[in-house]
Amino acid sequence: RLFNDPDPAGKKDGTKYTDYINPDSLKIVTGKLEPSLASAKPGDKFQFERVGYFCVDTKYTSPQKLVFNRTVTLRDTWAKMAGGKNV
Repeated sequence: RLFNDPDPAGKKDGTKYTDYINPDSLKIVTGKLEPSLASAKPGDKFQFERVGYFCVDTKYTSPQKLVFNRTVTLRDTWAKMAGGKNV
């Protein structure tokens, strides 16, 4: 989750919404992708199986280095049935 609080903007105690950013919300992962993604352009959207939906970053992507931002996670119903948590 991006925030540690479900309603970070609704506080009346003088804190800012940025005070509630989850420090674990940014995870940088290096991996290998299918060759067909070499032609991905900034703003293109993809689903990576068993992980979620991603968008090609518009600021940090270059022809030599693709950067994908996860926009939506996928729920793991099997883990839930086994008593685990959603991924």
